[in-house]
Amino acid sequence: MRLLASKKGKSTCLDSPLQVGGTGTGLLFCVAYYLIYDKHIAMQRKARIDAPGALDHIICRGIERRKIFLDDSDRDHFVQRLGRVISETQTPCYAWAIIPNHFHLLLKTGNIPIATVMRKLLTGYAVTFNRRHDRVGHLFQNRYKSILCQQDRYFLELVRYIHLNPLRANLVGSIRQLNRYEYCGHCILMGKRANDWQDTEDVLKLFGKRISSARKHYHEFVEKGVATGKRPDLTGGGLIRSAGGWRALAAFRKLKIHVKGDERILGDSNFVSSVLEEQNERLQRRYHLQTQGYDFDMVVDRVADLFHLKPVQVLSSAKQSQRVKARSLLCYWAVKELKMQGSDVAGRLEISNSAVSRAVTRGEKIAIDLKLKLIEN
Repeated sequence: MRLLASKKGKSTCLDSPLQVGGTGTGLLFCVAYYLIYDKHIAMQRKARIDAPGALDHIICRGIERRKIFLDDSDRDHFVQRLGRVISETQTPCYAWAIIPNHFHLLLKTGNIPIATVMRKLLTGYAVTFNRRHDRVGHLFQNRYKSILCQQDRYFLELVRYIHLNPLRANLVGSIRQLNRYEYCGHCILMGKRANDWQDTEDVLKLFGKRISSARKHYHEFVEKGVATGKRPDLTGGGLIRSAGGWRALAAFRKLKIHVKGDERILGDSNFVSSVLEEQNERLQRRYHLQTQGYDFDMVVDRVADLFHLKPVQVLSSAKQSQRVKARSLLCYWAVKELKMQGSDVAGRLEISNSAVSRAVTRGEKIAIDLKLKLIEN
């Protein structure tokens, strides 16, 4: 094995660690190298899982767990920005709560990746916060926590967990006060306040057909959660959570049953396996596109061929049905296959970000209905 050592500012290639200052120091160098290397590999962060249609529990904390909301003006600005970003990206938001030093969101990945949604939300808020409070430097921890969740198993539990956070943090003193607490999505579900961006229908329909009875049953459900206290099992993925706890994991091990787990995913073993398999397929497809040299212009040419148009016609803003379909498919492949930012696609086509998001939805349906693929097998 060949190693690189630095000596007086120069890099030296070593065929053997014993070349460094004799046998003893060479052994120490070798051991130190492997310890540092192994620690570096262990500390490498896994890539976020970008799964369209997935349920994501977002937890974002202030740097060094400092407060990121100092007063109601901060909170009001954040809620306004959150609503604007959610609306512009057409990202379903089911639950949210603001705590002085962190916040929770429960989102479903739409046509715009969650990473893009969070960048729009965090960057703008941090700039305004720093300017307002005359500070410099990072406001948030380097990396927010994003946990992909199994919807049918954890959806309502997560809604309840997130909306009970202000009560657990003693920001309100009772469920009655929580009903009207304006910096949490619970008050929206209870009908005490209103906004036009939180998805209340998909939550309340699980508690009843009539809005009044649904709210009553939802309130009872949330109230029952008060006694459960903190729920560390809902704030991360991993092997233990996938198995259903320590006892369940021990039982599986005794039976020699392998249980799949991943700290980025909250769900049972089968769910974890399916998510990782789909993620691997997406990465392989993206790598294949890169090796083939696919870029935006090549996708334009591919779409033009499929719809018997010229590339310039695909890029134009004409309203003819065929051209609209072509641009929709172009947006879909550019965002989903090439992983281009919606804003970059919007710039190339001279349309708004929200128009790109709508086009991606149409393009996905066109691709499915016509069985179209960017690269034919």
